[in-house]
Amino acid sequence: MVTGFQNIPKVPELKRRILFTLAMLIVYRLGCHIPTPGIDGAALASFFASQQRGLFGLFDMFSGGALMKMSVMALGIMPYISASIILELLSVVIPHLERLRKEGEVGRKKIIQYTRYGTVILSLIQGFGIAVGLEKMSGPGGVLIVPVGGWGFRILAALTLAAGTAFLMWIGEQITERGIGNGISMIIFSGIVAGLPVATMNTFRLVGSGELSPFLTVILVAFMVLVVGFIVFMERGQRRIPVQYAKRVVGRRVYGGQSTHLPLKINTSGVIPPIFASSIIMFPVTVANFLDVKSIPWLQAVVNALSPGHIIHDLFYVAFIFFFCYFYTAVHFNPVDVADNMKRYGGFIPGIRAGKNTADYIDSVLTRLTFAGAIYVSAVCILPQILIYKLNVPFYFGGTALLIVVGVAMETASQIETHLLMRHYEGILKKGLVKTR
Repeated sequence: MVTGFQNIPKVPELKRRILFTLAMLIVYRLGCHIPTPGIDGAALASFFASQQRGLFGLFDMFSGGALMKMSVMALGIMPYISASIILELLSVVIPHLERLRKEGEVGRKKIIQYTRYGTVILSLIQGFGIAVGLEKMSGPGGVLIVPVGGWGFRILAALTLAAGTAFLMWIGEQITERGIGNGISMIIFSGIVAGLPVATMNTFRLVGSGELSPFLTVILVAFMVLVVGFIVFMERGQRRIPVQYAKRVVGRRVYGGQSTHLPLKINTSGVIPPIFASSIIMFPVTVANFLDVKSIPWLQAVVNALSPGHIIHDLFYVAFIFFFCYFYTAVHFNPVDVADNMKRYGGFIPGIRAGKNTADYIDSVLTRLTFAGAIYVSAVCILPQILIYKLNVPFYFGGTALLIVVGVAMETASQIETHLLMRHYEGILKKGLVKTR
């Protein structure tokens, strides 16, 4: 592995891509510290300190702490992700979008253009909503978060936050095109990892003060390694359905006749289900924080039941994860299209008749895989709830953030590996198949 990292500077293009990616991420992190005009930063920090368990805590994690500072990049890349998901869902019901998805590179560029427009529109709407909400908020002691409100502040804040998201979207596209890895994923990855040094320092502080015993710390570190290994194993896991292609004679050439396989991942939906599940279940709790629900006993009981750490919250969380796992898999993977493509090129699954029977077989296998993937995602995402609220462990580990961090790290390492092997260098994870001459 050390030899693999030593080979990276020997590939000029790879070194240039990595340095460009690091430079863009540094620009992003610097932008997270530029405040939005017209906001009292101290009052805002005091207010958000009490909202970490709500929807604000989730969004602040994905924005890399920019939301708590209300910087120009406070919205983060979430509007872009929301626009992408909305377009992907609309492509199922709108024939025009479905045709664009099947038109190759031209259709992909058109969908990206629609995604950009949707990102700007969502950013303006969210930015205006945040500006209006900030005008009504106050910190401890009644200090107004927005000293001078009005339409001037609302328009300025909406334009500033939308511009920050648009610039962040441009950074992500530049990383994808000229850097290493997926740009949007790298931005989310860097935002989550930015909080790792603070979490590590807090852990050492707890050990030094005696609140966390050294033995328990060693157990937690070992447990972390096991969880990361489990996630890597499950993310790499796949069910390979054997596919046989019949021989076809085209002119003087013979095509087909080889055996291959159709890989189906255990976790086809990725991190979308826990993100959606967290957003939905945290929304009522976040709204309740702005309202006086203590005077209504039954409403206060509902808010408490939906708060993290309660068994009702955990049950709803797992149920939403299962629902979105199946829903997103059904939208993202169409067994009928796969079966039709196999039939068109003379492919078939041994023992299964081509056409509808093949589609039904793939669908049944995918359904069982999705069930296993939903259990895996639920187990990882419910892990922080058990550690913090059930075992009273003052340490946050697991959940959506861990799935994103491990997934992006694996994807980036795979791309670096590909660049090295293409140029006859050993990879960073294992020895390459092509030796250096």
